Amino acid sequence: MTIHKKGSAHWEGDIKGKGTVSTESGVLNQQPYGFNTRFEGEKGTNPEELIGAAHAACFSMALSLMLGQEGFKANSIDTTADVSLDKKGEGFAITKVALTSTVNVSDIDTMTFDEIINKAKAGCPVSQLLNAEITLDYKLES
Repeated sequence: MTIHKKGSAHWEGDIKGKGTVSTESGVLNQQPYGFNTRFEGEKGTNPEELIGAAHAACFSMALSLMLGQEGFKANSIDTTADVSLDKKGEGFAITKVALTSTVNVSDIDTMTFDEIINKAKAGCPVSQLLNAEITLDYKLES
């Protein structure tokens, strides 16, 4: 079974031009983005922010799945993905994603949790897609 989901972008002008991004679901509908939102800290979205949100969401879902496969249910999973965009040669590259997650799970020992959360980091489809260093800092609450 193959699942297809679509995102799209429209761009006008040179590198300092402007564009919009949209998603098939309509959650983003011609959301503006541009050089200023990506490189100059202006308010608005950018590709790295969207990748970060996708990675945090994917990792959280993967963790909930893998906890469930081991008989545990998360009360909550809160994850942030800090995406690093660095100058590399003539262009730029996403070099690192730092995942930070606070997870509340009842009745799980630390060793079991450590094993499951690291398996989720490696098994998350977005983690597998990215060609960047991925780190994970986490806190278990029970």
